[in-house]
Amino acid sequence: MVRKHYRFTGRVQGVGFRYRAKHAAEGMCITGWVRNEWDGSVEMEAQGTEDAIHRMLVMINRSDYIQIDTIECREIPLVEQETSFHLR
Repeated sequence: MVRKHYRFTGRVQGVGFRYRAKHAAEGMCITGWVRNEWDGSVEMEAQGTEDAIHRMLVMINRSDYIQIDTIECREIPLVEQETSFHLR
């Protein structure tokens, strides 16, 4: 298990990014959260297996409306007892 903090820039707000992330995370047993930021970026923390998180990112990027220009990623400590993925 790993937990990663992401920051996405590009056309990522107003295009269903957060809802697509939530749907993908729930389907792959990933916990964490996703939120829009004031600067137009989207922040997300995802906790699960490396493979599941990778598949979630692929699913998010398949949208015709979402255009990710940059992804910043860093590994962070696990959050014990977290049971779901939610929108903030």
